[in-house]
Amino acid sequence: MKIVLASDHAGFFLKEKIKDFLISEGFEVIDVGTNSHVSVDYPEYGAKAIEYILQGKAERGILICGTGIGMSIVANRFPGIRAALCHEPFSAKMARRHNNANVLVLGGRLIGDGMAIEIVKTFLTEPFEGGRHERRLNMIEALKPK
Repeated sequence: MKIVLASDHAGFFLKEKIKDFLISEGFEVIDVGTNSHVSVDYPEYGAKAIEYILQGKAERGILICGTGIGMSIVANRFPGIRAALCHEPFSAKMARRHNNANVLVLGGRLIGDGMAIEIVKTFLTEPFEGGRHERRLNMIEALKPK
């Protein structure tokens, strides 16, 4: 599975830990930055990662900023993206099973490395249940602003 990673400066160190873990587990990793802890604008990096998913160059994404809120807002601006901000494994489990989330968002200043790895493991291994959840996702996709 190809995973695209992106972070801002506040998520840089956690992104590097997650990247090392993913590579050790045999995932193909596409890292679109940032490449240091020097201040950058998270929308630029989040949007770059999302483009990889929308173009079929990655199957899932992991975005990290200080709280995860900014990256969540960026990712969910794009049709077909279902980004879930998760702080523990149960949220990641339900995001995959019920929402078929294709992007995991983490808060680099809120969770430790060990918890982040457990969340990532859950996000990458849980299946989508389909059924009534598929119907609900179709309802969400059909929503249009008035």
